[in-house]
Amino acid sequence: MTPLLARWRRSRRKLRNRLARRFFATRYGRELLIQCISPKVLSMTADCGDHVMSFSPHDYIGRKIYRKGQFERDHVDRLIAVLAGEGLLPSAGTLLEVGANIGTQSLYFALSGHFARVVSIEPDPRNAELLARNIADNGMTGRIVPVRCAAGETEGTIDFYQHRDNHGKSSAVAAAVKGSADKAPNRIPVPVRPVTRILADLAIPPEEVDLIWMDIEGYEPVAARSMTPLLARRTPFYLEFSPVFYGPEATRLFAGELARHYDRCILFHEDRLERMRVSDIPLDRPQFDLLLLP
Repeated sequence: MTPLLARWRRSRRKLRNRLARRFFATRYGRELLIQCISPKVLSMTADCGDHVMSFSPHDYIGRKIYRKGQFERDHVDRLIAVLAGEGLLPSAGTLLEVGANIGTQSLYFALSGHFARVVSIEPDPRNAELLARNIADNGMTGRIVPVRCAAGETEGTIDFYQHRDNHGKSSAVAAAVKGSADKAPNRIPVPVRPVTRILADLAIPPEEVDLIWMDIEGYEPVAARSMTPLLARRTPFYLEFSPVFYGPEATRLFAGELARHYDRCILFHEDRLERMRVSDIPLDRPQFDLLLLP
């Protein structure tokens, strides 16, 4: 190869790489890249500005983080604004998070400056490994406390159904985990513990919990029954309320139990907030985010 040809090839390669970097820095380029990641790549770490986040590139949430730099951080910001408006935002509070996934919301709440301690409960081993890594990588050890189990009424083990493509859609409720015939959910045993026992082992009395955040894909009624002392003192409680997974009778019973402890609530829609009495929450909608207020 002549020196002239070698220089030409180097120049062409540099130009190709420069153009490729520009393309893959665009949102469409990032989406294309993450969709084409080899299955041999098990995890990635992204600089998200005020934190770093490790995730699976083969998971829906991980792909969103890579493309957008965050996953539903606006939900946390919106809730914090509502709590502030209600005079319920602590200056150095404790958050109980049931369904922490890989720690996206855990970090957002900790970074908000309003929560000095976050208890993050997560049963899926895939998520729990990344949750622990994200806590350590962001210097949050001790401030965010991971708990590897499901939240439920009993202590022991339960069946847990892992969604293949969206780890955030995994659940202890088999009917809540949908998948195609070739991607049926993977059933595994996971430990389960009552929330009251988890808090007691961490020496956190119910009166020190300032906010409950729960998103566990249809298992909310069971987990809620394991935290009656928190509900009895009407701790602000934000949850994904999912009649589509509970069924009509379980929905009615769960709504009735919540109404025993809380009088008022806010339904979160994409473009507005809807305030109402807890006894009036709609039981015929498939799913919505709900904030129960003292």
